[in-house]
Amino acid sequence: MFARKQYVILKERLAEDRDKIQVLVGPRQVGKSTVLKQVLRDIDIPYMYVTADVAETESHTWISDMWQTARSKMNMNAAKEYLLVIDEVHKISNWSEVVKKEWDLDTFNDVNIKVVLSGSSRLLLKDGLTESLAGRFELIKMLHWSFSEMREAFGIDISQYIYFGGYPGSVKYIGDARRWRTYVKDAIIRPAIESDIFKTKVLYKPELMRRLFELGCLYSGEEFSLNKMLGELVDVGNVTTLANYLITLNESCLLCGMHKYANDNARKYNSIPKFMVYNSALLSAQSGVSYEKAYTTPKLWGRWVESAVGAYLLNNSDELDYKLYYWRERDDEVDFILHHQNGIIAIEVKSGRVTSNRGLPLFREKFHPKASVVIGSDYLSVEDFLACDLDKMLHIWLE
Repeated sequence: MFARKQYVILKERLAEDRDKIQVLVGPRQVGKSTVLKQVLRDIDIPYMYVTADVAETESHTWISDMWQTARSKMNMNAAKEYLLVIDEVHKISNWSEVVKKEWDLDTFNDVNIKVVLSGSSRLLLKDGLTESLAGRFELIKMLHWSFSEMREAFGIDISQYIYFGGYPGSVKYIGDARRWRTYVKDAIIRPAIESDIFKTKVLYKPELMRRLFELGCLYSGEEFSLNKMLGELVDVGNVTTLANYLITLNESCLLCGMHKYANDNARKYNSIPKFMVYNSALLSAQSGVSYEKAYTTPKLWGRWVESAVGAYLLNNSDELDYKLYYWRERDDEVDFILHHQNGIIAIEVKSGRVTSNRGLPLFREKFHPKASVVIGSDYLSVEDFLACDLDKMLHIWLE
């Protein structure tokens, strides 16, 4: 069975003395529950696994009840240590306050219960952790699956990855376009929006959020003014509402509105956003364009390739500590500007689009990046880039 690197990280941390709550966090359908099951299968610590899926959302005692059950089992078996795993913990209201209370109680009483929490909503876990559990946890982030992982685990090729993206549960359906699209919409998109966001955030215009997500996916790889977008939406709000909803979608690892790169923050954050999906499957499922048509139409395929490259860069931005922008000056542009504390890198994607490539020379002249990279065509191939160790590549580019 294929094991992601988070399996090794979690297993090693559980072998250490009790010190921090381990929090496994990431978007839907990236294998969090699978990693938990793999680790539980391969460790010697007695454990209790529970999921908040079966609990009442407003229950204020469920977590405490489960915790007390774990203590009882530990005492009954005279175990020196015990592991409590709570999956989908974000579905319980006020979960972080209860976890803090029980964890601190065990710490005070020298009860050696280690704890792993898991949740689909990075947004909610982030809020709960920063508010209540500061200093008591370590994050283990699970990203969307990379090309190298999907190729090793399922044998898909680069063009399949660019179109069908990195959702392992959808791989078995890629031979049936309608079934694949239905799966992505019903098993991934709808729960991510309606459960992870609608049930955990106060949204005054939920339909506006849905339409923003749909349009943002359709325009992945393109700049689109929020003012202009309001004209295409039925449930009209205002630009501030759209901007806040876009932040929520970004924190949920679904859709990003990249800012234009500039020397001052005011120009960055007031710029027209360039939409980018976190997984190219989201573009494919919303577009209605078949794999065959996208792959054989150079202009269309260029958007998919750029979205796949952008998704790879977005998914690694937190872990590798950089920010991602685009750059444009009149008709000249650079697809991605990677801003790291050690310098900036300009990245242009060339696949299926006919462009003059004037953007890179102009950007170099104006901002003097540490490196300027062309992906695709006769340069660094898309396949080599999406399969590379981005951390190592950054060290090379920033030298």
